[in-house]
Amino acid sequence: MTKFDGGAVRSTAEVQDSGVEPQEAAPVDPVTSPAQPIPFPSEPVVIPDYLENVYHWAYLSPIGRAIFDHPMVVHSILWGNMHRLTRAVVDEIEPGQSVLQPACVYGGFSNHLADAVGAKGHLLVTDVAPIQIAGARRKLGGVPQATVRLGDAARPPGGPFDVVACFFLLHEVPEDYKKAIVNGLLGAVAPTGKIVFVDYHRMRPLHPLKPIMHLVFDTLEPFAKELWRNEIKDYASDADRFTWTKETYFGGLYQKVVARPRKG
Repeated sequence: MTKFDGGAVRSTAEVQDSGVEPQEAAPVDPVTSPAQPIPFPSEPVVIPDYLENVYHWAYLSPIGRAIFDHPMVVHSILWGNMHRLTRAVVDEIEPGQSVLQPACVYGGFSNHLADAVGAKGHLLVTDVAPIQIAGARRKLGGVPQATVRLGDAARPPGGPFDVVACFFLLHEVPEDYKKAIVNGLLGAVAPTGKIVFVDYHRMRPLHPLKPIMHLVFDTLEPFAKELWRNEIKDYASDADRFTWTKETYFGGLYQKVVARPRKG
């Protein structure tokens, strides 16, 4: 099991929670060697412009959080596949491991990850939005093996981790941010660990939901269709340093991609 360093990222959270205006974050280093410990970033975490401009209604609004943060709502949004896709991630986790979840997820996803690592493991959940952090802390408040802190998925704090679980994050970010997140998360994985991406994928040509998903993406998810055109590994600056496996679900609408550092 990789040793988790629960170091003092609290200073960043205190800056955000105090209402002090954060300064612009430093540029992202595309790739960090997974063999090296990942320090907690010293600069404040900022809410990206795309999140404020495109997804304020869903993730930064108390009304949006109140509407969407229910297991049955998430289950409906994913066409009944939430349990199946959660299980696809949980199956990659062993008790006692350290796990990074680099963005909050509505519903009970984080609690399932915490159950998977068990009392001897550790789950770190991060997000750039204080309102999401507050919601995750409420859900995980009685779970001692879980920590929830502000953090940017492109600059993951702590680690390296045995497992990084990136669940439906990439479809919500612009192309340059997809690259920064993929590279940042690959750099946070231990040499014997893995990163698990679950997200949208190009459907089969005759999928009955294709017209509906076109409409949803065109109106509500402007960055999602890039995952119909690109493989997740294409966003990695050094993809050859990892092995990549992919499974698809529900007629190709969803995918699970697992990347592991190559040995030697």
